[in-house]
Amino acid sequence: MPDYGHPLEFGVFLPPAAESAGDTLTLARLADRVGLDLVSVQDHPYQAAFLDAWTLLSVIAARTDSVRVFPNVANLPLRPPAVLARSAASLDILSGGRVELGLGAGAFWDAIEGMGAPRRTPAESVAALAEAIDVIRALWTPGRGVRLDGEHYRLAGAHPGPGPVHDIGIWLGAYKKRMLALTGRVADGWLPSAPYAPPDQLAGMNEVIDEAAEAAGRSPSDIRRLYNIGGSFTGNGTEFLRGPAKVWVEQLAELALADGISGFVLMVDPDGDDDLRRFAEEVAPGVRELVARERALGTEQEPAPESVPRPAPAPALPEGLGVTPTPDDGVRLSPTRLWDESERPTGPAPEADAVYTDSGRAGGRHLIQIHDHLRDELARVRSLVAQVADGTLDAGAARSEINEMTMRQNNWTLGAYCESYCRVVTVHHSIEDQSFFPQVRRADPRLGPVLDRLSAEHRVIHDVLNRVDAALVATVTDAGGIDALSDAVDLLTDTLLSHLSYEERELVEPMARLPLGLA
Repeated sequence: MPDYGHPLEFGVFLPPAAESAGDTLTLARLADRVGLDLVSVQDHPYQAAFLDAWTLLSVIAARTDSVRVFPNVANLPLRPPAVLARSAASLDILSGGRVELGLGAGAFWDAIEGMGAPRRTPAESVAALAEAIDVIRALWTPGRGVRLDGEHYRLAGAHPGPGPVHDIGIWLGAYKKRMLALTGRVADGWLPSAPYAPPDQLAGMNEVIDEAAEAAGRSPSDIRRLYNIGGSFTGNGTEFLRGPAKVWVEQLAELALADGISGFVLMVDPDGDDDLRRFAEEVAPGVRELVARERALGTEQEPAPESVPRPAPAPALPEGLGVTPTPDDGVRLSPTRLWDESERPTGPAPEADAVYTDSGRAGGRHLIQIHDHLRDELARVRSLVAQVADGTLDAGAARSEINEMTMRQNNWTLGAYCESYCRVVTVHHSIEDQSFFPQVRRADPRLGPVLDRLSAEHRVIHDVLNRVDAALVATVTDAGGIDALSDAVDLLTDTLLSHLSYEERELVEPMARLPLGLA
């Protein structure tokens, strides 16, 4: 199966046992501190020994800063979808956009029936899940009262809202053909567990999802593939995830490149803090680095400096545009090339009789202002890295112990700053991909190839940001990692500045003439 090119994410699957609630919260906070992306809990409302999943997720979200939280997966027969929609949206608002939604059709039917919910056949379960997704998405979509008349769920004029602050992904825990096909038709993600979907079965399951996606007019890459995994850092590596961290790195990278898995969620015990740390600090950076390297080799070998394709010259823009895109100076700091700039598509040439509005010109100026802010922030990141590399810590005026402490503090400050900056860049790109680009595409379909290329470059830049994060983690614990950090920031500089100039070159003129409603 192909590599779908999604950015890699890493998370943890926490135990919800009430007797170890404190340990669970400690693990959640640890996952947040060590830079994991996701924290999830299983949802078995009929299990008397377990905490309620949504209550637990709410507390986790309140006690963390960056991780996204989700049920893995929500037990739909015991979670009415209309209420579930409002619960997920509410937590998304309260957490600042850090909620995703894993959904399951149901299992353990004796226990479900014991809680008062209806017993469903496999076919009924899949049909009910499909209806539930319609209900949930309808209540997340602004508009008037919603009416849906399904066999299992209905809405009789329910008003949408509250709306989540980001597009919550709906990820399905699916294994059988009907559920896999539903995933391909309507879901944002697939979320199987390795014990029920071992690696050698992923290809066949992916094939069912991809065929269903294409039949529904979707691209297979529209569906993210996440994988709940468990393992041990002991062993000789002959079994799946049984061996040292380097074995995990190689096996998970293979799943990303051969089976399109882009999210790995580690199942841990209440005392699994050591495994969680190794997963975050050794496995995740290693997988990201290996996959990024293989992806780069698969698209373009690193050329010699004299053979690097030069950026295309900026087209002449009309005098009445009133705004000037930032040119690309062609300077590149890193020998690594993650895309071929000469292959970038261009939009239609400006028309002589084009009409440019004041609001459209203002939109172009606003885009450049946002980009200038990102450029300034990038310069600040480079300055901070240079300070760490130069050792400007008044080492000669302080004892070595104080100097070492100051160095650690500077590293943590740098890490916190870069984490914030990386999030700003990612949010900016997400807004473009999900809101602005669709408006431009509808207003002028001729810009479709440009928008597709820009979105693809957003994904590449996201991977580069992850590489910076990984280098930061290494530098915090090993001052010798500053070279890798500097290399990662050089690559970020090349890709981001090149991308911002290309985006302005292609979009400032259309923004001034198209009715986008951006002012």
